[in-house]
Amino acid sequence: MRVMITGAHGLLGQKLALVLAQESLHAILLTDLAPATFFKNARFEYQQLDITLRGDVKSLVAQWRPDVIINTAAMTDVDGCETDREACWRLNVDGLKNLIIPAKKLERCRIIQISTDYVFDGKAATFDETSRPNPMSYYGKSKLAAENALASSGVPGAIARTQVLYGTGYNVRQNFVAWVLEMLEKGKPFRVVDDQVGNPTLADDLAYALLLLGESAATGLYHISGPEAVDRFTFAKSIATVFGFSPDLISATTSAEIGQAANRPMNSAFITIKFEAEFRYRLSDTARGLTRLVQQYRDGERHIESLISAEH
Repeated sequence: MRVMITGAHGLLGQKLALVLAQESLHAILLTDLAPATFFKNARFEYQQLDITLRGDVKSLVAQWRPDVIINTAAMTDVDGCETDREACWRLNVDGLKNLIIPAKKLERCRIIQISTDYVFDGKAATFDETSRPNPMSYYGKSKLAAENALASSGVPGAIARTQVLYGTGYNVRQNFVAWVLEMLEKGKPFRVVDDQVGNPTLADDLAYALLLLGESAATGLYHISGPEAVDRFTFAKSIATVFGFSPDLISATTSAEIGQAANRPMNSAFITIKFEAEFRYRLSDTARGLTRLVQQYRDGERHIESLISAEH
């Protein structure tokens, strides 16, 4: 296949490039905003691309003719999306629509769209693919609009909802685990909310799941995340323990006490049985995921080198 990845310099994009290089023989086109790429693997083609520029997207897709487009490009700063709604919609919704338009003109081109647990309101005990969305934030609304755009486009594809993504990569935006580790390294007490519950998801696992999804003919919705729902406070204490810090540095607080620009679902626990049953792949639980992450941190520069060269 010919696989095109948008947002390839982000955490998920990097992991996806790595797994594609290691686990497949597909032709791979990486795209991102930067004029040049830090990836060194000769198997990768790279093209600067802003998916909000319709003409550029149309030209590249028509020229390269991908069989699968995996769209990892997104504005994921939930509070930032609330305050800059125009930028959020332009990237999260219009950007996907710009991919859909040229994809429809190809004989066969599937799109894999990444979505979020924030399409839900958190008022149920658990959420599966049949649960009714009711986003509480503008970020959630934009991702739901993107889901609907793909579902109604006539382009074959799948939507992968995920959440609490964590991992380490080259010059990537800070995620929850990285923030907790930064705070722990300072050695000063800090607080974490104990009323937001979700499924922590190791980026390496999600990347492999997306490869499986991209190689299949599957369409529709899939909840793809770690199998274990935990609150952020409990997750933070697990991070401290696994990485050898004192969990006593962390105390509990509530979402109301810290105040956030965007409302969030207090509970977004996923049921992931559909994906696991169809693809026979189960993502890491919290303990296994953090143990793998510890090794990546210990490998340090060697791990980063493996990412940007995407080969061992």
